[in-house]
Amino acid sequence: MATESKEVLYGLYDDEEILMDAVRKAKADHLEIMDVFTPFPVHGLDPILGLQESRLHIAGFVYGMIGTLTAFLFMTWVFTRDWPIIFGGKPYWSVPSFIPITFELTVLFSAIGMVVSFYTVCGLGPGVTNEVLDDRITDDKFCIAFQTNGSSSEDINGLRSFFSATGASEVNTKVIS
Repeated sequence: MATESKEVLYGLYDDEEILMDAVRKAKADHLEIMDVFTPFPVHGLDPILGLQESRLHIAGFVYGMIGTLTAFLFMTWVFTRDWPIIFGGKPYWSVPSFIPITFELTVLFSAIGMVVSFYTVCGLGPGVTNEVLDDRITDDKFCIAFQTNGSSSEDINGLRSFFSATGASEVNTKVIS
C-alpha cells in the first residue's frame, strides 16, 4: 500500500500561551489546522481546537466488566463444578471470598485493554515508525502544522504571514510520508 506524502508547513512557538492565542487566531481566520504538537498537555487547548472528549474511559469500563465477569464466572465454575471442596466451613459458592480476585482481574483487564486501545488508536506499537516534524517539539517547543499539498504560493505566503503575525519563533517546511 503506497502512502501519500504530505507537505507540511509548521511554525514553532516558545510558549504555550502564545500558541493558544495563535490557535484562536487560526480558528477565527478559518484556517484548517492539520495538528498541534506540544511537549506536555496544554490545559484548554482541546476546546479551542474543537476536539471531543476521549471515549477511552468507556472502553476502560467495558474492559473492566469483562475482567469482572471472567473472574466471577471462572471462580463460580471452579468452586461449584470443577473442584467443589468445602474448606473453612464455607459453602461451595461463597461470593465474599471471590471479591479480592474479582477486583484484581477487573483492574488488570481494564489497564491492559486501555493501553492496547490507546496504542492502536494513536498508531503506536512495535515496529511502527512515525516521522517527527522537529525533534524540539518533544522537548521545549510548541507547534502548529498546516498541510500544504496542492496549495498555491499565495496560500503558503498567507500561512507564513500568519506565523509571523502570531509570534512564531521559526517557520519550516517538511515533507512527511
